[in-house]
Amino acid sequence: MKQRGIWLLLVSALLALTVACGGSATPTPTTSTSAGTTSSPTAATSMASPTATKAAATATTSAGSATTTASATAVSTAQATPGIADWVTPSTSASGTIALLLPESKTARYESKDRPLFEAKLKALCPNCKIIYSNANQDASAQQQQAEAALANGAKVLVLDPVDGKAAAVIADKAKAQGVPVIAYDRLIQNSDGVTYYISFDNTRVGQLQAQALVQALSGKSKPQIVMINGAPTDPNAGQFKAGAHSVFDPLVQAGKLVIAKEYDTPDWSPDQAQNEMQQALTALGNKVDGVYAANDGTAGGAIAAMKAAGLNPLPPVTGQDAELAAIQRIVAGEQYMTVYKPLKPEAEIAAELAYSLLTNTPVPSSVTAGKTTPNGKINVPSVLLTPIVVTKDNIKDTVVKDGFWTVQQICTADYATACKNAGLQ
Repeated sequence: MKQRGIWLLLVSALLALTVACGGSATPTPTTSTSAGTTSSPTAATSMASPTATKAAATATTSAGSATTTASATAVSTAQATPGIADWVTPSTSASGTIALLLPESKTARYESKDRPLFEAKLKALCPNCKIIYSNANQDASAQQQQAEAALANGAKVLVLDPVDGKAAAVIADKAKAQGVPVIAYDRLIQNSDGVTYYISFDNTRVGQLQAQALVQALSGKSKPQIVMINGAPTDPNAGQFKAGAHSVFDPLVQAGKLVIAKEYDTPDWSPDQAQNEMQQALTALGNKVDGVYAANDGTAGGAIAAMKAAGLNPLPPVTGQDAELAAIQRIVAGEQYMTVYKPLKPEAEIAAELAYSLLTNTPVPSSVTAGKTTPNGKINVPSVLLTPIVVTKDNIKDTVVKDGFWTVQQICTADYATACKNAGLQ
């Protein structure tokens, strides 16, 4: 009896230790899919490096290799949002297929940042998980075909950045009918109850920050006139940026302190179209433009190209968004006034964590959304909304460089060496 009592005590102690270390009597749910690299029937090529494939409507499938080091690194990754931390544990036993469907490649961020960051995080969490990747190149019909192909090829979670927020409802509805959760990534999917989570930035705030920066840059002028070059009318984010900007501009217009001389919506966020719009504005206004509200860095680049071709010197202040490398260089050189830096690493990594949690039925802590929701016309979608940051020449070093988004070496190429030195970057 005495020996039996000792054994019981030992067993109890071992059980307590297991629980304290995070053990569980219930194994992690897995999806029966094979590891290794495979291609879907619609794939044109198998995935190589994160930035190697930029072809239209190209779908690729990949699986990462299991490494203890990669998993440990992923667990230690800090999130740049208060209250959000890694809540999932990497697993070499979990498996399954997740589809990442991005909208276009004209905006540099998707292939250079979002895709590789998402893929690296997911592979660190789940080395045996497969990723089906597609880029729709601004074709909503192609994106629907890519989503249908992903579902047919066994995707158990869709991470979808829609070309057209309204058209993407068909994709979310079809996924829901098949029991597949959908994460709206960066852009909201509208009019569907098939959206499980939405992760993005406070887009109205982005527009407000852009407008406030432009107003500040024009503070010495009397009744300045500006041109507004907004984003794609099919992108719900573009409408939010626009609304945020107008919430700053309109009271000034009504007070007779500002003139919005011309305003355009830019199909597909096309820099070429933005250049055409700016050329039209310059012609109509006789080159008299005091400032340009450009909704992102691509449209800013188009507007600046038009003004340089028209011989404007100095250039008026121009806003932007996304902190693209070319935009940061233009800011250093004094051609662009500001951009909005949206830390894409936490956005992509939290999206990967949400996708992995949905794949493995891991509960998502309430702290991740902090109770935030976004109405999409049918439901209030649980939302993770990250904080955007204004970047001007004065704080490049303390923002995009400090975060490792761009290095001084990448920014300060030979063409920008003198400007970098003057800006204190070298």
